[in-house]
Amino acid sequence: MLALIAICAVAAVGTYFTAPRQGGQMDPESTGPQGAHALVALLRDRGVTVVVAHNLDDVQSAARPGALLLFAQTQRVTDQSLLERLADSPGDLLLVEPTSHARAALAPGIRNSGTRTQNADPDCTLHEANQAGSVDFGPANTFRAVDDRAISSCYGGALVRYRDGERLVTVVGSAEFMTNGGLLRAGNAALAMNLAGQHPRLVWYAPQRLEGQSSSSATLYDLIPDNVTWIVLQLALTVLLLALWKGRRIGPLVAEQLPVVVRASETVEGHGRLYRSRRARDRAAQALRAAALQRMLPRLGLGTDAPAHTIATAVAQRCGMGPEMPQHILFGPPPNTDTDLTQLARALDDIERQVAHP
Repeated sequence: MLALIAICAVAAVGTYFTAPRQGGQMDPESTGPQGAHALVALLRDRGVTVVVAHNLDDVQSAARPGALLLFAQTQRVTDQSLLERLADSPGDLLLVEPTSHARAALAPGIRNSGTRTQNADPDCTLHEANQAGSVDFGPANTFRAVDDRAISSCYGGALVRYRDGERLVTVVGSAEFMTNGGLLRAGNAALAMNLAGQHPRLVWYAPQRLEGQSSSSATLYDLIPDNVTWIVLQLALTVLLLALWKGRRIGPLVAEQLPVVVRASETVEGHGRLYRSRRARDRAAQALRAAALQRMLPRLGLGTDAPAHTIATAVAQRCGMGPEMPQHILFGPPPNTDTDLTQLARALDDIERQVAHP
C-alpha cells in the first residue's frame, strides 16, 4: 500500500513538472507557442544567469553594470514615469518589438520606418547577425536613425544597434523569432541566443499584465469611470419619466362626442373599397357570411355555437331545399373572382329573406 502511494506521488509530481504551461507572449515560464521557456532554458544551459523580473522593482534590484536588460511586451508599460525608471537602469538594453511610446523613451536615437514581412539575410557588419545568417522574423517593424548618428542596421532595419552614452541599445522589430514556436525556423535560434546571451547576466522583463496596476486591490467599481455613474443615473431618470408619461391613466372612462358623424352606408362603402383594392375577397365573404348568420340564428332558434351542419339543416327546412345548398353558401370556400363574390352576396340575401319570411 505504501509503495502504491509513493508511485502515485512520484507520478503526480512528474506530471506537474512536465505538463505544458500556458502563458502570454515572451513569458519565460510558458511552454506554449508564444512563450519563451525554450530560449530561457538554452541560455541557462549556456551558462547565462537569467533573472526573471515580474515588475519594475524586480528590474531595478536585478539590473547592474555589465548586465543586459531584455524588455519585451512593452505595451504593458505605458506610464512615462515607469519608462523613465527603466531608462535609468544600468547595463545594456535589448528592446523587443517596442511600441512607439516605449521606443521614444528608451531608444530615442531611432524611429520607425515601416513594417514588412521578411525572411532576409543580415546584410550588415554585426557579428551576432552574421553568425546567425538568414532569419525569419515574420511581420516586423523596421527602424532608422533619427539623425546622423552611427547605427548598425541588419535585416533591412528589423535589427538595429547603436551606443547611447555608456549603454549599448539593441532594438528588434519582432518577438516572433524568440518564441517557442519560432525558434526552429531558419537561423532564429542562433540570433536569439546571440542577442540575449551576449552578457553573462540577463534580466528578463516581459510583463504579462499592465504594470503599475494591482489586480488584487482593484474592484470592478474602481474600473468604471466617474462619468459613467452620472450617465446611468440620467438614463434611469429618463426611463422613469417616460414610464410615468406613457403609463396607463387610472380613472373612469370619459365619453366624447365624435368630431364628424359618418353614415353607415359610407362606412360600408369604404370597407368595400378597401377589400376590393387589396383583393381581399376571402375577408369580404367572411364578413358577409358572419353578418347573415348573426341575423338568421335568432330566427332559427339556434345559438352562436351551433355546429355548421345543424345550421345548414335548419335553413334548408325553413327554405324548403336540400341541406347541401345552404351548407355551400354559408360555410363554403371563399370566392375566386369578384363575380363569384357578388353572386354569394345575392345568395345570402335570398336565404336571409326566406328565413325571415318563410
